[in-house]
Amino acid sequence: MKGRLIFMTKLHEDFVEKAIRILKADKRIVGISAGGSWITNSMDEYSDIDLVISVKPDSFSNVMDERIEIAKRLGDFLGAFTGEHVNEPRLLICLYGPPLLHVDLKFISAPDIINRVEDPAILWEKNAQVSSYIKQKPYKYPSPDLQWVEDRFWIWIHYAATKLGRGELFEVIEFISYLRQNVIGPFLLMKNGYRPSGVRRIEKKAKKELPLLIETVAEYNVLSCAKSLKAIIRLYCSLREYHKKADFIEHTDVEKESIKYLDEVIDRL
Repeated sequence: MKGRLIFMTKLHEDFVEKAIRILKADKRIVGISAGGSWITNSMDEYSDIDLVISVKPDSFSNVMDERIEIAKRLGDFLGAFTGEHVNEPRLLICLYGPPLLHVDLKFISAPDIINRVEDPAILWEKNAQVSSYIKQKPYKYPSPDLQWVEDRFWIWIHYAATKLGRGELFEVIEFISYLRQNVIGPFLLMKNGYRPSGVRRIEKKAKKELPLLIETVAEYNVLSCAKSLKAIIRLYCSLREYHKKADFIEHTDVEKESIKYLDEVIDRL
């Protein structure tokens, strides 16, 4: 098998080998690639399998209509759903087993692999119909825009402070989680030389900052939520200083007023 992993478990290997054998027999399919932890050699027993299935453009619509049936042929199929919740309707998220195995099957029209967030490991292809497209354009992983965040961050903090003052602690907890997932985590990973994939494996990739990151995890009480918001602010300011460029505009007035308002709310509580 092309791109075979050193650390792949037998469960993963058996599934992938069977999937390749079945999929390449379908004349509409011209390539099978793997992404995610496969290409970083970081798979373990808890890893899912991310497969990208390249389809002839004129057959793509038919394959999409049949993808559940195609998925059922690949193993002991338990269930699946499509990926609209992550803005990827081409994605089919499957569970096989027992033993249980999570497999993501992303069906794409072959030329669409040009627009990708990583270079996949090509497991099988027909007449270089995957690699030829990959060579045409480098991949681009989406990175957060610090100025976009700064333009919003302090208004977000004011919003969170109003929820804290009203006692809507679930709102505060969820909002802190949003900031950790979409702001703090990505910028921390970038600082440590990793791609900004939320908080994925951040315990291992940002060990130095882990104690402060843990402080951002709030319990369901006012004091914990207040401390977590303050920790989010400290982390953001540190990361802002690290990542900012010469043309970056800090919104110092709204920062000052939002922090002042948060402190006033905390004092009243």
